[in-house]
Amino acid sequence: MSDHHSGGITVHGTVAAGYEAVRDEFAAVLAEEPNEPGSQLTVYRNGRRVVDLWAGEGVDADSLPAVFSSTKGAAHLVVALLVQDGILDLDRTVASYWPEFAAEGKGALTLRELLGHRSGVIGVEGGFLLDELADDRVIAARLAGQAPFWEPGKEFGYHAFVIGALTGEVVRRVTGRSIQELFEERVRAPYGLDLYLGQPAELEPRYLPVRSMNPTPEQKAEFAARPFDPKGLQAVAFNVPTDTVAWINTPSVRALGPASVGGVGSARALAGMYAATLGEFAGRPPLLTAETRTEFARLSMAGIDRVTDEVDHFGLGFERPRMLYPSLGEGAFGHCGAAGSQAFADPSNGIAYGYTRRRFAFPGGAAPENVRLVAAVVEAANSSPSGD
Repeated sequence: MSDHHSGGITVHGTVAAGYEAVRDEFAAVLAEEPNEPGSQLTVYRNGRRVVDLWAGEGVDADSLPAVFSSTKGAAHLVVALLVQDGILDLDRTVASYWPEFAAEGKGALTLRELLGHRSGVIGVEGGFLLDELADDRVIAARLAGQAPFWEPGKEFGYHAFVIGALTGEVVRRVTGRSIQELFEERVRAPYGLDLYLGQPAELEPRYLPVRSMNPTPEQKAEFAARPFDPKGLQAVAFNVPTDTVAWINTPSVRALGPASVGGVGSARALAGMYAATLGEFAGRPPLLTAETRTEFARLSMAGIDRVTDEVDHFGLGFERPRMLYPSLGEGAFGHCGAAGSQAFADPSNGIAYGYTRRRFAFPGGAAPENVRLVAAVVEAANSSPSGD
């Protein structure tokens, strides 16, 4: 390990030869942050770790930040494995696995459409109680009878707090196991990843508590100027007015590990999980075939997200990060998280990327510095004569 000092920031960790510019960019974005958040960044290229950096108060390589919706990538990796194994069929209806889901006109929705955030059941009227929001079984039971907010299958919109519970109930009905149990058995434990959908109590000292967003006056003004309907779809999907920071910092929530937003893990683990989808990792064969990767990365539905207004947002369960980072290949797949985390695999160049931060980034979702960091990573990888 070596420390690097730049702009008053001390960056810990290592980079491979040719990736020094990534370390410099990591230091630069932290130095520019008005309230330095503490971050981790890890990148694998063709299975070899080429970037492994961290900085900030109380942050080390083994810290376990909350990764919020980057959890969805872990959950839907399990679904991809079950499809790959022939246990789940993307074109069967959800109700054929889970009959209660057919209520209120949802009977024709397929698993493929559900994974594309097309069900229309983004939440419940009146919202979930905080204890309910942490329990996937409770979420699924309530959503089974919920009327959709648009015609199922015809549009898409981010199922922020509930998609993992919905897909997880399908998994449970077919296998008798939860997504969390299958992730532990098939992914986390065998590949030695510090990424947990259900944080063990003994790891509590390694948890890195999330800090609230601390926007600048300019950001506050920008946020105040944005239209927001307290009864609109965004409010339903994000269960407004949930205090997400206080909620995820509650040990009982992390112990349950809700499959949409409840995971904790390091950047090393996020990047390692995606590296394991691309090729041999930790002495084990790749998790996914090229065919499965292509299927789950392919655009589910073109158009504008009814909840977030993002364009062409989803593959199957995974986000399509090329929409944010155009230097990535069309087949890249991954997921960001509310405090600023970002993780993905790009089969076109063998990159597996993991980024975490402890303070919420404005305005939420993938932290804006990821644009610069991803660009630096891709440039370094493209300049590597050996292909790592």
